[in-house]
Amino acid sequence: MRLEKGWLDKVKRCPSPNYDVRSNKEIDLIVIHSISLPPGIFGNSFVEDFFQNKLDHSKDKYFQEIKDLKVSSHFLIKRDGEITQFVSILDRAWHAGVSSFEGREDCNDYSIGIELEGTDIDSFEENQYESLVSLTSILMSELPRITLDRIVGHSDIAPGRKSDPGKGFDWNKFKDRIIK
Repeated sequence: MRLEKGWLDKVKRCPSPNYDVRSNKEIDLIVIHSISLPPGIFGNSFVEDFFQNKLDHSKDKYFQEIKDLKVSSHFLIKRDGEITQFVSILDRAWHAGVSSFEGREDCNDYSIGIELEGTDIDSFEENQYESLVSLTSILMSELPRITLDRIVGHSDIAPGRKSDPGKGFDWNKFKDRIIK
């Protein structure tokens, strides 16, 4: 896999309308998230639909609660390891919300958002770790300001508001596999 004009080749693309042009070109943070729609249910296309504003809100009661949200992430890694890209890394995806890292507000301005299909209480699959390590290694080679200590969870940039990727995410397993 390699990046070309902000898009990763050899991955599924589902362009999202939920992004802005990135005013800050210095990308120096990766934010790991977890998501499933409906919560705790895996193996469907609802996350992709949600990030593209195509979610059929009649399919689940929970979808009524999120029907007015406009969000996206740069990448989603499904349980089987499949990577989908929604927003060019050159653009600003809407994944972090109210956030701060090392005193800098609005992490969307300078970060890449990676969603893992899962919840903040479940463990993640080996396939997801393999894909996440590959993706992160590519991003780190293209964006040298991203170091291991600049790869964080949503919970780190929005403490008290967010808890993902959660206790089921093995940070040591992930970071020990990244080629430095």
